[in-house]
Amino acid sequence: MDLVNRREAIGIAAGFGAAVGLPAAAFAATGQKLEYPALLDATDARQFQLKAQSGTSRLRGNTASETIGYNQAYLGPTIRLRTGTDTRVEVQNTLNEPVSAHWHGLIVAGEFDGGPHQAIAPGATWTPVLDLDQPPATAWYHSHIHGATARQVMQGLAGVLHVTDGEDDARGLPSTYGVDDLTLVLQDRTFNRRGRLTYDVGMLQVMNGFLGNAMLVNGQSEATATVPRGLVRCRLVNGSNARIYRLSLSDAQPLHLVATDGGFLDRPIALGRVMLAPGERVEVLIDFTDGRDRVLMSDNIANSAMGSMMGGDSGGQFAVLPFAVDTTLPVRIDTLPDTVDGQLPDLSSADVAVRRLSLDMSMGMGMMTSRSGSQFSISGAPYDQETLNFSATLNSTEHWIVRGDMMMHPFHIHGVRFQVLSENGQKPRAENRGWKDTVLVAGEVELAMTFDKPAPSSAPYMYHCHILEHEDGGMMGQFSVV
Repeated sequence: MDLVNRREAIGIAAGFGAAVGLPAAAFAATGQKLEYPALLDATDARQFQLKAQSGTSRLRGNTASETIGYNQAYLGPTIRLRTGTDTRVEVQNTLNEPVSAHWHGLIVAGEFDGGPHQAIAPGATWTPVLDLDQPPATAWYHSHIHGATARQVMQGLAGVLHVTDGEDDARGLPSTYGVDDLTLVLQDRTFNRRGRLTYDVGMLQVMNGFLGNAMLVNGQSEATATVPRGLVRCRLVNGSNARIYRLSLSDAQPLHLVATDGGFLDRPIALGRVMLAPGERVEVLIDFTDGRDRVLMSDNIANSAMGSMMGGDSGGQFAVLPFAVDTTLPVRIDTLPDTVDGQLPDLSSADVAVRRLSLDMSMGMGMMTSRSGSQFSISGAPYDQETLNFSATLNSTEHWIVRGDMMMHPFHIHGVRFQVLSENGQKPRAENRGWKDTVLVAGEVELAMTFDKPAPSSAPYMYHCHILEHEDGGMMGQFSVV
């Protein structure tokens, strides 16, 4: 089958275009080749530098937009780290506002986590040490300044982390960066009629989260990924502020899930569709040995506090990324591995502390008139940086029962990786059966986690909704580990 042609791409993109007001033709495949963030390999040097900086980027067409990024104008480099090592970091802020660098998915001590308590003032430099003893995983980093996270991430302050042990070849996994091992940051963004990036957030965008009118992958629109005629590994990162993707391939071939947020599964799982909420990551293998081009698609997921649309489809699909097979590219891996050696110990013991949390939204008049933060809270308490919500014991295990209010909420916990024990009293779906640090709460979930790293009250861990407008609005709490 040839790559989906322009007419076909327009048709399957129509659902997204209708939902966000963009002509569907904007998602048609073009000849532009997808590029990948620069690879910053710190596995040997065990140190790296990041600089938060401003610039201009041509994200859509030839119109320049004002953007911010780490080490570049938009987004940041992909940073490769080796587990079992200490890596020293310098993060410099050259912007005129505070920023941070939260290592989303890295299990590091609270003082190095990069949350709101580690704000970097304009002109200042932060020097954390990343003490990694976790299994290999795809993580990411982004600014986490309370009240400014949504805008700063939308403008570009985010990047991807690869935690590696150097054993991917032994696992039979593709590992050549940008050839058969593809880092893909999925973001929807809004552009005005002149093609400039905009972030004009009104009441509905605050309530439901920001949804854009154009699809970007690695900061590029309408690009095509060239792939070898073999097995390709896609590290998919949902870097959107609020959009939920339900991904599939245009020819109904399976996506072979090999890793979730916190690391590898024990074996690949063939799935027709993979759900990916803001903050979540998955690694999937796609088999291109048949030489066929195909398109990564997404269902158009409705998630709104208005009308209680709990995860329904708002109609149609849209194109996320076309793939085109290039037979000149080297083929390293052409057979699916039987196992990928992930370990999932049993944390379901009933003899542990249980916490219950609710992700709360107000639909009163305050929602219609104020962005002060009081309309969003967790268990009735909006975020207060001076208030510690609770303390956990170092090396202890807890179960958290988290319930969402009014709509689906991607729930992220800093400083831990957890297991999803159940979703609405049922066995978790396949995407939630591995290690996680972010989970889409559509009703109620039960989570199990062990607190392996310390976080003093002066540098606590966050827990929050990863719809960034909800997080900025107060749907966040903090806890110490002592």
